[in-house]
Amino acid sequence: EQANARLEWQKPWDTTFEGSLETGEISWFKGGQLNVSANCLDRHLATRGEQVAIIWEGDDPKDSQQITYKQLHQEVCRFANALKSRGVKKGDRICIYMPMV
Repeated sequence: EQANARLEWQKPWDTTFEGSLETGEISWFKGGQLNVSANCLDRHLATRGEQVAIIWEGDDPKDSQQITYKQLHQEVCRFANALKSRGVKKGDRICIYMPMV
């Protein structure tokens, strides 16, 4: 019930839990499909667009930046368009490697 109340599912799941803790072979919400961006960002735009979504702080506490949901959405769309322009399409997998800073 909580998974339905707190998340927007693109496709509902068939079973909530399947597997065994002893073997470690576990499937949660089998058959279900989520869009992470839609759940974390898109659904908040209408009501929280101008609210802060991310607070970034550098090594110096005076060096910080706040990003609203609207600004974050614009950057996500910009990055998505950059990927599309390079031939990335639905179903492709992308890996982003960043150093630990």
